[in-house]
Amino acid sequence: MLPPAARLTRSQDFGLVVRRGRRAGRPRLVVHVLKPDVPTLDSSKVGFVVSKAVGNSVVRHRVYRRLRHVVRPRLEDMPPGTLVVVRALAPAADASSSELAADFSSALRTLLTGKVPR
Repeated sequence: MLPPAARLTRSQDFGLVVRRGRRAGRPRLVVHVLKPDVPTLDSSKVGFVVSKAVGNSVVRHRVYRRLRHVVRPRLEDMPPGTLVVVRALAPAADASSSELAADFSSALRTLLTGKVPR
């Protein structure tokens, strides 16, 4: 589980990150990141979007649990106050945890450093 302080729960916050944040797409997921304008001590927050396009309820929850497991250790690598939304795409249903981790790490690295991977 993610600690409560690290969860993005309000619909308005999801909308803000998706509208104003930067986006990086990968084969199995899309990551949106909104860095704070001014330095802050707030913890980074992460939200997940796993729609019915991914699969039935069992499949969606499996993908959600895998994504939570992938994201939790990387919370410390994010600048304080960073807001992240991870949207799973349909291929995430058949992906392993290591594939999801590779996609997430690649997208996050691109968004936080501003460098495009080669």
